[in-house]
Amino acid sequence: MATRVPYLKMNGLGNDFVVLDARARPLELTPEIVAAISSRESGIGCDQFIVIEPARDGGDVFMDIWNNDGERVEACGNATRCIGDLLMQESGKDEVAVETVAGTLRAMPGKDGLITVDMGEPRLEWHQIPLSEEIRDTRGIELQIGPIDAPILHTPAAVNMGNPHAIFFVKDVNAYNLAQIGPMLEHHPIFPERANISLAQVDSRTHLTLRVWERGAGLTRACGTAACAAGVAAIRKRLTERIVQVALPGGELTIEWREADNHVYMTGPAELDYKGELDWEAYAGRSAS
Repeated sequence: MATRVPYLKMNGLGNDFVVLDARARPLELTPEIVAAISSRESGIGCDQFIVIEPARDGGDVFMDIWNNDGERVEACGNATRCIGDLLMQESGKDEVAVETVAGTLRAMPGKDGLITVDMGEPRLEWHQIPLSEEIRDTRGIELQIGPIDAPILHTPAAVNMGNPHAIFFVKDVNAYNLAQIGPMLEHHPIFPERANISLAQVDSRTHLTLRVWERGAGLTRACGTAACAAGVAAIRKRLTERIVQVALPGGELTIEWREADNHVYMTGPAELDYKGELDWEAYAGRSAS
């Protein structure tokens, strides 16, 4: 393997990625190498580490997704927009299919230079999310933090959008220390695969404000699957219309849960920050030391 490996630095609403193309030559990745490259202190730095691989099931590519802690994850909506944009520019197609562990997602041009991704159907049954015990109505599950008679947060909605999410609806998303609460809730026993934790504020029938503690990555400027999950949860609770703007610290996404096909469509930006090359052997050696 060549020592110098090209990479792209991309972001979707500030949710940033290191992207490697392994279609022509596979990369021998380990969690340690991924974590070393993803480190903001000693590596390139990113929220998620993305590897483009040859398609496995008839799509255009397979997208392998790692969190910056070196753990593989199933889905990433913002990364899907970025990879979809790359592939459409590369191929000239008006629609591309990006395979993930969670399923195949379709990306297509949106309005005003934005990218739309068909995120598929939300999974709403307790065993699909998954939860560790049967809860029939996942619009509000039995979970709280704080004193029993005066909980700080309670009764989140649970949705799987390729990965598990818990969404707490609150009056003010900035009134809570999510950096402190997020890790405790992420690892709560009710989530056997851990969960992304969101605070959602209903501003109107067409607008939500969202803050997200991302499983394995921490506080993030944007999380596409969390925006989708929050939109679905708000619609299920009859708090919003079926098209909603979701404001995250990094910007806004448009989420539409269509009645026609039960699919969730996410529209937002995709940006290429810069191109570079990394010293693969240096990172591999550092991770082994």
